[in-house]
Amino acid sequence: MQIEVLKSELTYKAVRSSGSGGQNVNKVASKVVLYFDLENSKAFSDEKKQRLKSFFKNRLNKQGILILDSDESRSQFRNKALVTQRFLGLIEEGLKEDKERKPTKIPRAVKQKRLETKRKNSEKKAYRKKPNID
Repeated sequence: MQIEVLKSELTYKAVRSSGSGGQNVNKVASKVVLYFDLENSKAFSDEKKQRLKSFFKNRLNKQGILILDSDESRSQFRNKALVTQRFLGLIEEGLKEDKERKPTKIPRAVKQKRLETKRKNSEKKAYRKKPNID
């Protein structure tokens, strides 16, 4: 993954953060919104784009743009670093290969324990019946 090429394709926008914050909140645009155009990215091959599309299926808008934001900090610079770090983590997670599952057998002891429990349960219920007197 070419991180520098990827970072060059990112677009940032600073907006006012929502919520309470006193007088400062109306003056300072500390919230940072990150935009990434997955469709027109040159950092990934077509195969990787498809994998990322399926990973981000609920996060992409109709134009194929990923939008992330951060308003955790009061500093615009810190928010930009946080949202970029989160974006790179998501990309890394989206490109991760899934491990192939190895089918395993049920151990013999587990089977025996299950059958033993069934037998005990059956006996317990059999003792509840009225005795058959002829």
